[in-house]
Amino acid sequence: MLAILLAYYFHPPSAALLNALADFKQRHGLTFVLIASVIVGAVLPELFVIVFFQRGRIRLQNARNFVFNAPFWAFDGFLVNLMYRALAEWLGDRASVPIVAVKICLDQFGYNPFFAAPYGIWGYAWKNAGYSFAKLRPLLTWQYYREHAFPVLVATWAVWIPLMALIYSLPLALQFPLFALALAFWVLMMTYMTNRFAGKIEADAELPISVAGNVRS
Repeated sequence: MLAILLAYYFHPPSAALLNALADFKQRHGLTFVLIASVIVGAVLPELFVIVFFQRGRIRLQNARNFVFNAPFWAFDGFLVNLMYRALAEWLGDRASVPIVAVKICLDQFGYNPFFAAPYGIWGYAWKNAGYSFAKLRPLLTWQYYREHAFPVLVATWAVWIPLMALIYSLPLALQFPLFALALAFWVLMMTYMTNRFAGKIEADAELPISVAGNVRS
């Protein structure tokens, strides 16, 4: 992301390419936002899981995940794009240190803890509970938020505050495309970690069975 920022301001051919991307985003508006969000949040993670964790085999669960993730991330992308536009109208579209700093604070310490984090945590908790509102209701508490959202926020701030400093240093028309690029790597990283973690749990669960079998034999 830093290389992209430097290329935009100091390498004219790269700037021309990025400006073409910005023009494409401007022409297609909300369509670009929704399609990019679905690709990043729903398509790429499932392809990643199918190729690297399911050995190329497509399962019914992949389709179920896509049905949930597509509208979930499309709505998230819509709100992020709306926030970028609102911040640009309110504070301006100049890449000065004070403006970028205020945008980061409003984004990471306003939008993130009060909407993005609970939206993600409770959304996936609802999915994992079988879309049961009865099971979700006990999770809508301050204690659950403190135990589950705060660790996520710390990890998010460590990664996204530097990223947002770079993204808000670019013109508005490029902010969402670059956000989508960063989100793609973030989602793939989280997909890799969660699937590796799930695989470790399965392996640990099978270990006592294997040991018991060896004892019996």
